[in-house]
Amino acid sequence: MKLTKKDYFKGISFVILEAFFFSLMGFCVKMAGNLPVGQKAFMRNFIAFFIALIMLLKSPQKLKIQKENLKDLIIRSVFGTAGMLANFWALDHLDIADANILNKMAPFFAIIMSIIILKEIPNKIEWISVFLAFTGVLFVVKPSAGVASFPAIIGLLGGFFAGTAYTYVRKLGQNGERGPIIVMFFSLFSTIVCLILTFFEYKPMNLKQILFLIGAGICAAIGQLAITAAYTKVPAKDISVFDYSQVLFATIWGICFLGEIPDNWSIIGYIIIIGTAIWKWYYALKLSKR
Repeated sequence: MKLTKKDYFKGISFVILEAFFFSLMGFCVKMAGNLPVGQKAFMRNFIAFFIALIMLLKSPQKLKIQKENLKDLIIRSVFGTAGMLANFWALDHLDIADANILNKMAPFFAIIMSIIILKEIPNKIEWISVFLAFTGVLFVVKPSAGVASFPAIIGLLGGFFAGTAYTYVRKLGQNGERGPIIVMFFSLFSTIVCLILTFFEYKPMNLKQILFLIGAGICAAIGQLAITAAYTKVPAKDISVFDYSQVLFATIWGICFLGEIPDNWSIIGYIIIIGTAIWKWYYALKLSKR
């Protein structure tokens, strides 16, 4: 079916809406203050699990999982949980915009991991985009900072874990697994992991922290629904670049509410990474029209 301008407008609008709410989720996580990462992540996943569960219970197939996909569902959940925890830890130790841009390296890591997991060999343009993206990361991570760059490395690892998880999501989709099942399985898995972590390192919370964590969970759930709506209307390759607006939103939250002004090196890194994503997106569009 040929897509109309209205379809593209809706798809782009949903992606930007997702970026807005995920950036707001990151802001809420940061504003929750000095709490264990597992405790912060628990609420985010607990709410998402129940939303996915309700969606599945309303579907004809209910909670049916294809047995041959169980192993990949577990692996996707392990990498997804590791990526989320690393990202939340980075949010506690980096400016919110820096943590977001490092997490947005996930699509470039997905290109690399697709070689191993899906046996897909990247073309020349994809290899160049990976090289340019990593060049941009160097400006954000600032390796010369020594020990001070450790939080940035954790943030980058979060992007790697997320990229690997995305690759398994794609593999599961190719094998016919339903989207809500993937979301529900991951949410349940990560909720259990975070609950265990919280049991060992729980810290009492005040009302402000509880409200921010509830806000993080609600924002994450809305963001998940928005991105699902976007990619059911328009192929990801046509609109995914607009997801980088999340970095712009995060920068606004950092400047307006946290007093975080990105330094010149970070800004150069943002420009390189986002510019590479736009260039790769434009190339994919031209290729699809041939």
